[in-house]
Amino acid sequence: MASMLEYIKIILQKVSFDRKLFEKELRKAIRMLMPAEIKRLRQWCYDHYATVHMPVLNNCFERLSSSN
Repeated sequence: MASMLEYIKIILQKVSFDRKLFEKELRKAIRMLMPAEIKRLRQWCYDHYATVHMPVLNNCFERLSSSN
């Protein structure tokens, strides 16, 4: 069975065509995952979507950093 992180990656891939959906699902994912998984998700997101969704990624992960 796939982990929650792998499931979230699949969801993000499926909604990556739409910025608002991508951001909504990314925020939801960040709330669900453990800190170590969030680090892996962050790296994966920047590796795969930095060219398309850089502002969304920076916004979501910056808020996460500032809340710690």
